[in-house]
Amino acid sequence: MAELNNILSTFEPTNLEELEKVKLLNRTDIKFTFAFDQLSGILKQILPHYKCLQLASGRISTYQTLYYDTNDLLMYKKHHNGSLNRQKVRHRIYTDSDLSFLEVKHKNNKNRTIKERIKSVQTDSEFEANEMAFLNKELGFDPKLLRPMVWVDYQRITFSSKTGNERLTIDINLKFRKPDSEIELNNLVIAEVKQEGKGHSAFVKLMKDQQIRQNSISKYCFAIAATDKDVKQNNFKERFSSLKNILDHDTFAKLR
Repeated sequence: MAELNNILSTFEPTNLEELEKVKLLNRTDIKFTFAFDQLSGILKQILPHYKCLQLASGRISTYQTLYYDTNDLLMYKKHHNGSLNRQKVRHRIYTDSDLSFLEVKHKNNKNRTIKERIKSVQTDSEFEANEMAFLNKELGFDPKLLRPMVWVDYQRITFSSKTGNERLTIDINLKFRKPDSEIELNNLVIAEVKQEGKGHSAFVKLMKDQQIRQNSISKYCFAIAATDKDVKQNNFKERFSSLKNILDHDTFAKLR
């Protein structure tokens, strides 16, 4: 991590106020996965094109996210089955800034991600009245059916493009947590480019140059499939297989 922090310190800094101008709550997403040992070289190559978010705690932020679903995994199954209109519900805790939001992410049939959220104190029990009102407005079913399913923890590095309306997030040290199981994926990096449209991206160009292919991996679906061997996951097997050369043998074996 020392080398990573040294490289990040060479980036021009940005702050939350500047980053708010690039919220992109209605956006397109492009994801890539690669090994942690590739990250330093990649960061050095994108240095001229991006600013790095600087917080009081540093340039690597800690996120904890609790995902909800119905008992029969309605939202997981919609994603697995390729539904063009689907949702995710989560409580996200920004540990370093002591903020927490209840969020609903919509993926529509135009492949755009629309995120709605309200400030909220994280809880894995019953929703508060204002949370129920928010969920009733955003969801197409009774939010009383929702249950806490899995925690997804990771560290995130956030960049903004110097030339376009683009955010780049790089997630490391991924961990899936349930009361009876825990899986760590320390060698996996998930990078996501977020734009209003499909404009030029220095990061996407670099991924193409290095022949790193897109991998539209959902952290929630990945976590459910990895921690529940009985859940249907046929349509995710190709994405899992693409991680075989990234993860060590024992970790990969846990995901099969």
